[in-house]
Amino acid sequence: MAEQIISAAHPDLIAAVFGSYDANLNLIQKKFHVVIINRGTGIKITGEPQDIERAKQALSLLLSRVENGETPNEQTVRYVVSMVADDAVEEVRQLAQDAVSFTLTGKPIRPRTVGQKKYVSAIAKNTIVLGIGPAGTGKTYLAVAMAVKALKAHEISRIILTRPAVEAGEKLGFLPGDLQDKVDPYLRPLYDALFEMLGSEAVERDLEKNIIEIAPLAYMRGRTLDNAFIILDEAQNTTSEQIKMFLTRLGEGSKMVITGDITQIDLPDPKRSGLIEAMRVLEHVDDIVIHRFSEKDVVRHRLVQDIISAYASYEHKNTPSNHERERKRNRNG
Repeated sequence: MAEQIISAAHPDLIAAVFGSYDANLNLIQKKFHVVIINRGTGIKITGEPQDIERAKQALSLLLSRVENGETPNEQTVRYVVSMVADDAVEEVRQLAQDAVSFTLTGKPIRPRTVGQKKYVSAIAKNTIVLGIGPAGTGKTYLAVAMAVKALKAHEISRIILTRPAVEAGEKLGFLPGDLQDKVDPYLRPLYDALFEMLGSEAVERDLEKNIIEIAPLAYMRGRTLDNAFIILDEAQNTTSEQIKMFLTRLGEGSKMVITGDITQIDLPDPKRSGLIEAMRVLEHVDDIVIHRFSEKDVVRHRLVQDIISAYASYEHKNTPSNHERERKRNRNG
């Protein structure tokens, strides 16, 4: 058995890394088979040399995040530990670099996974990005953050956010109010992200001036959108005609981000999802990037990751293979 001590600038940093009731600490100890003790201004790690090194890397990455203003939760610790186990330390270390944007309270908005960082980089470098992945991966939130960053830097003159008004098992006609009142609940996640980054008063002011526009997808028809950062959210619920209409709204000096989860299609016929078709059609078009998130990029409660993995496993087991489908067609034919 060997031991090693790593130092920390302040005891509070160690406490934040260890988590409430040492919950984070216990995850690291269990994963790397080490014993970790808080020494006040340092952390003592005991175990086999190779296990100590892995634990040290994980703790150093987490301390760095705390120093940058982040409070690691269980999901963050699980992610860092898994990446260290996969020898991806340097990729995780780069996540602590410059913030994408800041919330109204000054909290930095940074990519929290390698997949998120690649997504943000793709948005910065390309005109159109399709962000495809499960719930909780930050697809919409990071796209809004990049839009706010571009607006503040005067790279664009307005932000346009849109979603298809498809009822996920509900009928719009039964909701109270006029058309805008009926549609607003479907656009609420976009409002929430903007409020967090700009504040409700600034958002309301920019809405009045048309610097920010939040509207159903149908309102985009017939327009040319110049000098804008345009985000189409929940794009899995577009038809082929709708997403083609949207893509051809692109004007000079504009960027587009299209986000969606192809496992949660609310269309009557899921096979008609315009997003799925667009992924095939646009795959090799220059200046368009299709970024795919995985369950590893989920930054919500750790159970969300487990739920997504469980559903993926269940669907894989219960979906007929191509061979079985072909055999069934031959039998029926």
